[in-house]
Amino acid sequence: MSTPSVADDPFYGRPFVSAMAVMALLLAAANLRGGLVVVGPLVEQIRAGLNISAGAFSLLTTLPLICFGIISLCVPALSRRWAPQTLAIGGLLLISLGVMLRLVDSFVVVLLGTLFLGAAIALLNVLIPGLVKAFFPRRVGLMTGLYSVTLSMGAGLGVYLAVPLLERFGHWHYPVALWALLPVICALFWLPMLRVKGVGRPAHPVKVSLWRDKMAWAITFYMGLQSFYFYSMATWLPKILLESGLDANEAGTATALINLVSIPFNFLVPIMAARLASQHRLVLGVFLASFLGVAGLWWQPAAAPLLWASLIGVGCGGSLSLALSFFVLRATNTAQATALSAMAQSIGYLLAAAGPAVLGLMRDWEGAWQTALILMLALQLLQLGCGWFAARPVKVVPDQDK
Repeated sequence: MSTPSVADDPFYGRPFVSAMAVMALLLAAANLRGGLVVVGPLVEQIRAGLNISAGAFSLLTTLPLICFGIISLCVPALSRRWAPQTLAIGGLLLISLGVMLRLVDSFVVVLLGTLFLGAAIALLNVLIPGLVKAFFPRRVGLMTGLYSVTLSMGAGLGVYLAVPLLERFGHWHYPVALWALLPVICALFWLPMLRVKGVGRPAHPVKVSLWRDKMAWAITFYMGLQSFYFYSMATWLPKILLESGLDANEAGTATALINLVSIPFNFLVPIMAARLASQHRLVLGVFLASFLGVAGLWWQPAAAPLLWASLIGVGCGGSLSLALSFFVLRATNTAQATALSAMAQSIGYLLAAAGPAVLGLMRDWEGAWQTALILMLALQLLQLGCGWFAARPVKVVPDQDK
């Protein structure tokens, strides 16, 4: 595995600019989930304020995932027309606009804002792995880890601050409005990045297609299956535990562990992945944690709910970070990393959008969770196979080079 030289580092010998780039990337990551998840703890207040049903409210959480799947495919074309730093600033401002529209007391306008928010987040989701490779070619593991941790912490902050801000100011607009202000502040840190040489729009941009590459498909399905797993568990774990006899506090504590336990693995897995030629041991370790956590839920959920939730958290944190690492490690350049990220996240989030619905339908059909959890175990085996293939030290090959 070749090691990038100092000549590939756009910030070599410029520590202040490098620190600004780190701040810009991490602040962008912090804004990628807060504006979405903040509505979860405010569901009753938002439903009452907009006078909508529970089914209508669910559109506020499912539409962004669909946007992720559709808009991700457009990002490589956009990056051939504009510099990625310019697109990042545009994405942050669009997040702010989308959140502001979700403050309007009209459900139609709120849905429009949700579409803008989902599109902007999809744009940044795809761009950032390529920017990590372009900005920090010699520290991709560290930066991917920091990005992944900040992504999770931003989501946690959105949930954690929602109710205190609601109680302090008395209206759900205030905790939501916070996530319209932060992206604008973050965009200011991106302005100096427009002057970074060697990371702008290529002089002769070439379309990169990876749809015929086996490695790209393995990474795509690994990303998709881990997204299906995470969103399904995050949605249904509380109900699984409640139906097993736990009270609401116990179920809530166990569910919170998923995000809490995942944070150190968000950070450590990319660093270890970047130091290894082959990531097979990481793929296997992540699989064992995920499989054992779901197997525990299937066997006897009330026996050790904190243990099962912790194992699921290890699997969720490790698999997401590993998928993000594959985008960078299996690409030769920024254009390939962006194309791979777009392909994997497009299909991945469309699968994620289907996950909670599929498990919910299986639960309603059977009247219990056993068959749904067996499906999750089977999908974990499939994810292991995809990850095992993706862990080989082989770069993706664009279709035009085959």
